[in-house]
Amino acid sequence: MADAFLKLQSISKTYPGVRALKGVSFDIGAGEVVGLIGENGAGKSTLMKVLGGVVAPSGGKIVIDSKSFDALTVPQSLGAGIAFVHQELNLFDNLDVAANVFIGREPRSFGPLRLIDRKTLYARVTPLLRRLGCDFEADTSVADLSIAQCQMLEITKALSLEARVIIMDEPTSSLTLTETDRLLGIVADLKASGVAVIFISHRLNEIERCADRVVVLRDGEMVGALSRASINHDTMIRLMIGRDLQTVYVPPNVAVGAPALELVGIETSAYPGRPVTLDLRRGEILGLGGLIGAGRTEVARTIFGIDRLIAGAIRMDGAPIAIKTPRDAIDRGIYLIPEDRKRSGLILDESIVNNISLPNLKAYSRGSIVDRAAELRNAEEQSGSLRIKAPTVETFVNAMSGGNQQKVVLGKWMGMNPRVIVFDEPTRGIDVGSKAEIYALMRSLADRGVAILMISSDMEEVIGVSDKVAVMHEGAITGVLGREQMTENNILSLAVGNRL
Repeated sequence: MADAFLKLQSISKTYPGVRALKGVSFDIGAGEVVGLIGENGAGKSTLMKVLGGVVAPSGGKIVIDSKSFDALTVPQSLGAGIAFVHQELNLFDNLDVAANVFIGREPRSFGPLRLIDRKTLYARVTPLLRRLGCDFEADTSVADLSIAQCQMLEITKALSLEARVIIMDEPTSSLTLTETDRLLGIVADLKASGVAVIFISHRLNEIERCADRVVVLRDGEMVGALSRASINHDTMIRLMIGRDLQTVYVPPNVAVGAPALELVGIETSAYPGRPVTLDLRRGEILGLGGLIGAGRTEVARTIFGIDRLIAGAIRMDGAPIAIKTPRDAIDRGIYLIPEDRKRSGLILDESIVNNISLPNLKAYSRGSIVDRAAELRNAEEQSGSLRIKAPTVETFVNAMSGGNQQKVVLGKWMGMNPRVIVFDEPTRGIDVGSKAEIYALMRSLADRGVAILMISSDMEEVIGVSDKVAVMHEGAITGVLGREQMTENNILSLAVGNRL
């Protein structure tokens, strides 16, 4: 290990009734990549908040360059060269890229007004964007960026700080394989230039590729530290969950039914002139692969009535249907689990019960009066069947882990007799244990005859979960693969526009 310039020694953090961290010790040296893993709730975020000066520890010491602190402030953390790339995007949509990168640190012109020097600002940001291979410019409005592009912008912000250590929290959760490869190349470049990286990810194959060491947290304690030679997928899972996980994935379905939903030459508003024809069968999990920007989410939004259908037809059980609004889709049993559950799938400052009942309030109402007891019964039933971990169904969803939030999104639809469910990036930002539960839930739905369309940028997930995979490129289907054809090479070849 490189000589450590940063040490967390016996860090503890106690909240009323909860001990979030229990004597965690964590060192990092210059030019070292340390993987930090653990299930949601293991203490990773709390530990990093201690390091960032956001949370004061209840006990322990923080040592930076041999100087000891009982706690850091945010300015002290920044001054020590500690930068964060957050999983939850922290951007201003009303500003452009350059303004977001240097917010609060803008170069100023000389003179009494000290105006922002935009020429210098753009000149500083553009090389950083080129270093990351970003496909947007310094003057692009953040409101016009995709989630993946916003993630790259967060990384650009960290690079602009010329940090000594960069903490990357799920930095690839919205990235394609190509973008992930580029990011891991950047991590290697940072390492070579002497920058330390703390890499937090639920995608364990990325940890295997980039980490020099792995630190594992479980229930607030450090339960293992793996050297480079000891890092492997099974060992990491065993340490994270405290047991062997035979397989994360559920065996595929070999007997599927007739088509439940047929897309017949449909064209989305994002890709007019690029028709999509696809059959989704009862009891089948159909994976929809492709690079970000290929048009997968646009297909999902069109099926659910968010975006307008430009051309073509949608059929259900062989008969044409008109879906002009999400209510049209919902009334036919077609439901969407959106890519960004926090912005599009949940009301964060509402309870589990209110989120679950919202799409179907008429089922719990007598006239214009909502039957609260009926609402609670349904929420408790869904919470139990989905194994949602929360004190009560009155718990606000913003206090829950990503995996449990995703179950709440699913819980909205489970009591409404789903016929077709579209999952858009179903396990983004979810730990391996919760992933296994989500996959099992998807398979149980398929076993009940529900047709499932799963959009995913996680290649391992696409191959492990799908009964069949359709691949998109620039708004069109380039191929459909059965299980015997599902390989990374085949999927990637179709994703870049080739034909097999």
